[in-house]
Amino acid sequence: MDETFSYCSMPPVAPRELPAGMDPARVEAIVVNESKWVNHTVLHYYFFDRETDGEHVFLADGTRQWRPWTTDKAHQDVVRSAFDHWKAQGIGLEFVEVTSRDEAEIRVGFMEGDGAWSYLGRQILDRGANERTMNFGWDLLRTPREADTALHEIGHTLGLPHEHQNPNAGIVWDEEKVYTSLGGPPNNWPRSKTQWNILRKIEPDTVQGSNWDPDSIMHYPFQAGLILEPERFRTQPLRPAGGLSARDLSWVRAFYPGEEEQELPELLPFQSRELAILPGQQRDFVLRPTATRQYTLQTFGASDTVMVLFERAEGELRYQAGDDDSGEDRNATLQLKLFQGREYVLRVRLYFSQGSGETAVMMW
Repeated sequence: MDETFSYCSMPPVAPRELPAGMDPARVEAIVVNESKWVNHTVLHYYFFDRETDGEHVFLADGTRQWRPWTTDKAHQDVVRSAFDHWKAQGIGLEFVEVTSRDEAEIRVGFMEGDGAWSYLGRQILDRGANERTMNFGWDLLRTPREADTALHEIGHTLGLPHEHQNPNAGIVWDEEKVYTSLGGPPNNWPRSKTQWNILRKIEPDTVQGSNWDPDSIMHYPFQAGLILEPERFRTQPLRPAGGLSARDLSWVRAFYPGEEEQELPELLPFQSRELAILPGQQRDFVLRPTATRQYTLQTFGASDTVMVLFERAEGELRYQAGDDDSGEDRNATLQLKLFQGREYVLRVRLYFSQGSGETAVMMW
């Protein structure tokens, strides 16, 4: 009897609309970077903990059933260990557990029957404080390999898409057999969900490289016969090796290098600072306002950037505001009140520039 698997089902999100006729190199740079965090971001995660955290679902017999988003410590510990494992790889992101949903960018639920899923990268910032950004809908203690489920969903939060949807893989599916397999237990997916999470080819610029990585943590296992090409998978199952692959680590370290932060240059009011970086790189600045008032921070130049401001509080940087101007005819701009005696860190990641040395940032 064929083995069946419970699969991650990412929520569908409409792609960014870019103007027709845009420079293909610019499009590629935006698509590669749009879901990624600025490096050295501290991501806070929270487990739902109130009796009212959950929702009613309608069952096949027409009755309603309450499904909580809460769980026990043992299941939480699987996810905690996965966050620790990602951080142990020497990447330039931090993960900190918090007990308030208002302080968390990542909010983790355990709603049974709702599948495992996460929004992709910075998409989680579009969700409200009482909404889940990640869910685990089955028993993470049923086998040791369920640790990979937690690693997989965190990978999505870091900005990694599904590797089996890599257009470079050359996978040819037996589509009706895939629809039939995923339409039955344990997934019970409608055709639209199978199309979105399995058969849809993602943008080539979002994948890890020009080669397919069947051992990626972002790759599903598949039973024999669902894949027609490569031909060997007609008669043998596809089984990723488990854990983070060498390609996973190379890719995530490229976006989030783990080097120690150096002493940051200070951004002073009315002083333009040239970025002088290549696409994909970032510059960081420290801000120490001498007066409490409204400030404007803005990039200048024909470029696409994401600009994010953090405040240092009790030794930790907390997200304050961000702006992404990519694909638009404007510059990234933040307008907000800064306080005398406090310290802020501004991070600017460049997606694309029409010319080197032509992008700058200023505060006034």
